[in-house]
Amino acid sequence: MARRMPKALQFELRERLAQESARLMIEHGIGDFGLAKRKAAERLAVTSLGALPSNAQIEACLVERQRIFAPAGFGDWIAHMRRLALDLMRQLESFEPRLAGPVLAGTATSTSRIEVHVFAASAEAVAFALEHHGHRLSNCLQRFRFGGGRQEQVPGYRFELDGAAVLTPVFPEHGIREAPLSSINQRPMARASRRDLEALLAV
Repeated sequence: MARRMPKALQFELRERLAQESARLMIEHGIGDFGLAKRKAAERLAVTSLGALPSNAQIEACLVERQRIFAPAGFGDWIAHMRRLALDLMRQLESFEPRLAGPVLAGTATSTSRIEVHVFAASAEAVAFALEHHGHRLSNCLQRFRFGGGRQEQVPGYRFELDGAAVLTPVFPEHGIREAPLSSINQRPMARASRRDLEALLAV
């Protein structure tokens, strides 16, 4: 019968895997937490799925690693990405835009998208507004999870803004009252309004 790993060693192994996952995400541009975990486990020769860290642990390591090891100018780059998001939110003001995801959290890597949630009776109205401002769009569908185990497919658009990838899911108008669950901590996603983002950039 296989012996169970002592809890102290389990904790240490999860921490090493979380650190390695964060390193891979930053240095290799991996945007998917699951893929980063699998590659970290492979590099450290870990075969037990029970040893894998949570997404929240990896995000905490991302924040810490970027604080310590980020190259000069990282803060300026995050601010630049947020300013791009702010410009877009001003274009979409009538759809009550909210910034979400790693650009808001400050954990963005080179492959991270600017994610702006908008709220409208129809996705076509958002497309018209975006195209009016010269954006070339690709349609997409994104699955979001909500409380109570509910899942919904949400239409949206992908495009580029000054070289940055943008994702703009279009939620129903009432969707502004219920944020989808984060894949990182399974809690409602943090979402920032235009005024919230302006205040963040002013700090």
